[in-house]
Amino acid sequence: MNTRDIEAFVAVVETGSLGGASGRLHLTQPGVSRRLRNLEDLLGVELVDRQSKPLKPSAAGLRIYELGRGVLAAVETLRQGAAPDAEPRGELRVGVPPFLAEQALADPLDILRGRYPGLRLNVTAAWSPSLVAMVENGALDAAAIMMPDDQALPAHLCALPLARSAVVIVASPALAIARDSNGAVPLDALAAHPWVLNQDGCGLRTAIRTAFDAARLPFRIAVEAYGAELQLSLAARGVGIGLVTPGALARSRHREALAILNVPAFTTGLRAELVHLPTLGPLAAPVTLLRDELIRALGGASGLV
Repeated sequence: MNTRDIEAFVAVVETGSLGGASGRLHLTQPGVSRRLRNLEDLLGVELVDRQSKPLKPSAAGLRIYELGRGVLAAVETLRQGAAPDAEPRGELRVGVPPFLAEQALADPLDILRGRYPGLRLNVTAAWSPSLVAMVENGALDAAAIMMPDDQALPAHLCALPLARSAVVIVASPALAIARDSNGAVPLDALAAHPWVLNQDGCGLRTAIRTAFDAARLPFRIAVEAYGAELQLSLAARGVGIGLVTPGALARSRHREALAILNVPAFTTGLRAELVHLPTLGPLAAPVTLLRDELIRALGGASGLV
């Protein structure tokens, strides 16, 4: 088996096209296509769905892609000197959601750079569902994500726990949201008011929207606002209902102007995890260090910053 054929297949999956792979590998498109076909002929399976745009791996191809990355990582380890404690070099591609990028990433990245000076860090900020997809297709080596408790990850990804937190629904008392005799707020009472939330793609927004859809209730957005403090500012002014972690609420200068609502129909928590494919090769040690430093930055398992 020729590792160059594996390299071509991995490049096609990660770039989504023969043209992208040819640019990465400095080959002609026919040359990339020939190497891909060589690997398919050897393995006896079709590795790429050629009808998809961008190109995507077939069901068999996804598994071969993961194994192929492991093979290439092992080859890279040999090139670096074969010793298990060889200093990692090259690029580490890390993804983070906007909240973590702002609140908890600076110190872990500084420590990572200091410990592995030969490693180039490439950081991508995006919402967590997009980051998970980027780890799956090999565009990222690892990603710190924040997901609602009831949203599962693909089974073939490794997920390392970082922290978790409750999530609270808040609103200005001026909204006069209806409560039942026990002081609880039913979903249909919330449905009478709009929300102040992150842009579409945020996992928590998806979770609360799912709860409303399941109850066949309308779900309205008053303002899409980036960042917890801006959202809480708008919620305190009565613009709409907010969704936030207790830690973010406790730090907010608007906390006294907001009431926490008891909504029994929505009890989803928020978990932070570092996800990656099973095989990291020489990047295993840097990813482990990143996990440890993120745990410290996030306050450990007791909750999110």
